[in-house]
Amino acid sequence: MITKAKIVLIEDEKNICSFIERILAPQGYQVTSSATGREGLDLINSLHPDLILLDLGLPDMDGLRIIEQVRTWSAAPIIVVSARTLEKSKVAALDLGADDYITKPFGTAELMARIRTALRHRQNQSAYPSTRYEVEDLVIDFERRLVKMKGQDIHLTQIEYKLVSLLAQNAGRVMTYESIISKIWGPYADNDNQILRVNMAHIRRKLEENPAEPKYIFTEIGVGYRMREE
Repeated sequence: MITKAKIVLIEDEKNICSFIERILAPQGYQVTSSATGREGLDLINSLHPDLILLDLGLPDMDGLRIIEQVRTWSAAPIIVVSARTLEKSKVAALDLGADDYITKPFGTAELMARIRTALRHRQNQSAYPSTRYEVEDLVIDFERRLVKMKGQDIHLTQIEYKLVSLLAQNAGRVMTYESIISKIWGPYADNDNQILRVNMAHIRRKLEENPAEPKYIFTEIGVGYRMREE
């Protein structure tokens, strides 16, 4: 069996830990687990994993501190797997540098899909910058700054293009309102989401056949937006 990736799992609930290990091992993933945050940090530091699965409610420290510390020296994808369902917990984790957030209970298919997405995004970043995004009828050419739908040019304003380009280059990842606003309007911009929502509504009218049931740009309610992965 070909080993796909090294994964560090930081989870203090034994039944969930065993469940995740049983899911991942047959798929070729090398899983090393820890029940505490401090031991988990040591494992990340020594093993240099390809991906980290992290619970937030650990016995010795809050998982948010782990994200904060890991992001000072590692770009490994971090997927939070937590029972915390409050939007502010999701936003805090994503803003600190987590790549994705799954709430317990979760399905096997969902977990595997999120892992594959995070690993693909990491590989794309480490190889070379993509010059093109293409999903079904939507094509974005980053070098030529062109957006086409069914072969027809779509006119976007400068801000609209920046938003679409940002989301497409992070396809599959949830981007929080705050991170989008900071990257598009600058770090000192007002965090009022209204201007972002207005622009996203305009974009959806141009790109989506039915803006109420989007195919390309999805809203993570109370958190941010996610572009459909290629």
